[in-house]
Amino acid sequence: MNIVGTDIGGTFTDLVGCVDGKIVTSKTSTVPADPTEGVATSLRLAGCDMKNLSEVLHGSTIAINTVLELKGARTALITTRGFRDVYAIGRGNRIEAFNLFFHRPKPLIPREFRYEIDERINAAGEVLTPLDVSSLTAILDDFRANGIQAVAVCLLHAYANPDHERRVGEILRKARPDLFVTLSHEILREYREYERTSTTALNAFIGPRVKAYLGKLESHLRGVDFEGKVHIMRSNGGVMSINLAQGQPVSMMESGPVAGMIGAGRLATLLGYDRCIGFDMGGTTAKSSLITNGAPAIEDGYVIGDHASGQPMQLPVVDIVEVGAGGGSIAWIDEGGGAHVGPQSAGADPGPACYGKGNADPVVTDANLVLGRINAKRFLNGGMPLDVEASRRAIREKIAGPLGLSVEEAALGIIRIADSAMSLSVRAVSVNKGVDPRDTAMIAFGGGGPLHASSIAREIFIPTVVIPKLPGTFSALGMLMASWRQDFVRTLIGRLGTLDLDTVRTVYEELEEAGRAHLAADGIALGSARFEFFADLRYVGQEHAIPIPIEHPDDLTDGHAALKAAFDVEHDQRYGQSAPDESMEVVNLRLIVTSDRADTLAERWLGEPWQTEAERDDTTRPVIFDDASKPLDARIVWRPALRPGDVVEGPAVIEEQNSTTLVAPGDHVTVADTGHLIIRIGLSH
Repeated sequence: MNIVGTDIGGTFTDLVGCVDGKIVTSKTSTVPADPTEGVATSLRLAGCDMKNLSEVLHGSTIAINTVLELKGARTALITTRGFRDVYAIGRGNRIEAFNLFFHRPKPLIPREFRYEIDERINAAGEVLTPLDVSSLTAILDDFRANGIQAVAVCLLHAYANPDHERRVGEILRKARPDLFVTLSHEILREYREYERTSTTALNAFIGPRVKAYLGKLESHLRGVDFEGKVHIMRSNGGVMSINLAQGQPVSMMESGPVAGMIGAGRLATLLGYDRCIGFDMGGTTAKSSLITNGAPAIEDGYVIGDHASGQPMQLPVVDIVEVGAGGGSIAWIDEGGGAHVGPQSAGADPGPACYGKGNADPVVTDANLVLGRINAKRFLNGGMPLDVEASRRAIREKIAGPLGLSVEEAALGIIRIADSAMSLSVRAVSVNKGVDPRDTAMIAFGGGGPLHASSIAREIFIPTVVIPKLPGTFSALGMLMASWRQDFVRTLIGRLGTLDLDTVRTVYEELEEAGRAHLAADGIALGSARFEFFADLRYVGQEHAIPIPIEHPDDLTDGHAALKAAFDVEHDQRYGQSAPDESMEVVNLRLIVTSDRADTLAERWLGEPWQTEAERDDTTRPVIFDDASKPLDARIVWRPALRPGDVVEGPAVIEEQNSTTLVAPGDHVTVADTGHLIIRIGLSH
């Protein structure tokens, strides 16, 4: 089975494939104006014969960038009369209590495009006021007058009974086939009116742009005689069909970054690490995620953008903390003379100053180049020679000159600021969650991850850093290990032990039926699928719940003692306390349907013995580490020439096709039998 994974980032487009039993890779610049060009180039560079491929997996930042850049469609909202301002009111909490400039999330849909219709269903799913479809005529006229391209339909309590919402959707789709219509119950059948409305609005807002992009991608692939499947990476760590992605693009918000964390989890299991931190530094951002027992944590609540003023999304997402510090992040000075790095990025075009495309602003990559940490002649395996003088000029004019520093001092300062920002994301998934970093290992990947991982690990006392094989394209590799996955949820509120068994069984069966339907729609064999049910439980009086596995509907009625005990244990592990004597209640029932990949070549390749691919030709060059005035003679090693068991002592630089690993003085690198680099951090350094 020949498959490839393509990952479009803000700066580079990566490809990793398993073709004719071998791993193939490529890396090329992203084309912001038309990302499919980057995909086409990466396929060509990897020498892929499209007629022989059975599957293409794809991850992209287009969905989340559409929200962050506010480049979505002109969108309307239809809701129950009296509830159109729920979307603007949001929650009553003030997340940043001492921030004088705090503001609540600004709705993606302005008030004049939020419409109300007469209908009412209660929380039990009973119709109180019949749906008045006549009002839709005037609403459709307004849509035409205002150029509405997408509409989100979120009626009160549609999670309990979606009949009215279905009818509205039927009328809209028949009257205006060109509209991108999102019905809340098709995306999320869970209570919490604000989050459900926001999630539905997000899907509608990004829908036309993402649908058009995915359609163009598929047309391009089919146009070169590709007849296999196209799967899109989901935010929950699984994959879905391109057809489902076109209807539910909100599910691919973190499409690219999660794949690398899936791969890091597989590698952690292979190396025997129970708990580790995945660290992915690309050209635009740096991402961190806590991985326990081979799996990254998954959260049901997520915010696009700033945690206080961003857009809430109530869908399962791999828990990733992201900061605007990547290889292309711009260094700048504020009015008070303070130096900053990011969150603005030079992106792929024009890119860093050293790319020679006219950018005059220095970025992190420019600083690494000036410090001698990057080989100007070996960047992208020599495919993109870098201009060192352009980097020096940009740093001198924008940072060093205004601050009265040498170019080298300014470059080192840029790196330290970037490292400090990135360490915050690592702290957020470890220290902030009660995890001692000294008990973890870091798995670092992405084009810039291996360059900065040791410094970050040293700062927060992580003793071991692992640099996997193919670190520069590791997220694309992770896609080849991702299972097909679909999540389903139904709100069901009641005291544990007092729920009506027939009601529980009905919801249980509805979830199972929905899972079977999605498997059939995507052509997944029922026999290959795994159905896992969960109940969201909480102590009575609490706001948030914890999902606990259940085997049968009876677990929520008569036989709930074991379930309660499991919840107490989980609550104690998460929060350091439990209340066994307190009453408990169920909030939701969940179903996760997964189907593991039939091909495991990518996963097996991680554990295959390392094969030396080149002759050793070590050299040295001056590299600046801690003192800008005292560069050190660092050993320069070509990674493909290393042998299993080889040891590299810092100061050193290990170069390879698409990434560079910096080995600081006092650090100790061992090449594992499988070829992964194990760095023991000299924490006393």
